Amino acid sequence: MSPVELDRRLRELQTDVLLMGSMVEKAIERSVDALKRRDLETSRQIIEQDTQIDHKRFEIEEKCIEVIATQEPVARDLRQIVAVLNIIVDLERMADHAEGIAKITLLLGDHPPLKPLIDIPRMADLACDMLRRSLDALVTLDQEAARRICADDDEVDALYDQVYRELLTFMITDPKTIDRATYLLWTAHNLERIADRSTNIAERVIFLVTGKMENTNVSRY
Repeated sequence: MSPVELDRRLRELQTDVLLMGSMVEKAIERSVDALKRRDLETSRQIIEQDTQIDHKRFEIEEKCIEVIATQEPVARDLRQIVAVLNIIVDLERMADHAEGIAKITLLLGDHPPLKPLIDIPRMADLACDMLRRSLDALVTLDQEAARRICADDDEVDALYDQVYRELLTFMITDPKTIDRATYLLWTAHNLERIADRSTNIAERVIFLVTGKMENTNVSRY
């Protein structure tokens, strides 16, 4: 086992995770923008390109297995690989949520907008910010920054609750809006789950630094 080679492999894994994170963030941003503009072509592209993110996840997974098999990492090095294996699963699921939003845009098609989209794009901005910061915390091994990300999840949850109440009011007032309101509710739910998965990454950073896995939000499912 070569410490120099192991360090090189770990840095390569980190670079791959950051690249995958960038791909996922772009998919999230594009999916919500396509929803706002009812851009069906971009939505179809997002759905088709999801396989690229899936392939990146499996590529990183294979590299992690190879490093474990050939370099015999221990202590923090092993924790870093375990963290990466978990993080890429969360990133791949975030991409699935972005794909889900793109599919919702196709379902909405040319139906008239139910309402101006304000809170949903705000949820997307917050979720993407949490994703970026969680990966920054991974690079810098900043557990305090990771803990702040976990706390910020409450803001996304509050926006989701607000969107839920507003859309429920639409459905009660006019049953003809039920389909469109339900699609927007699914969108908000996808974004809420993206924020939760960003929190998962932050928790993995805490694990990497401290060696202890903490559940920072016991109410999250």
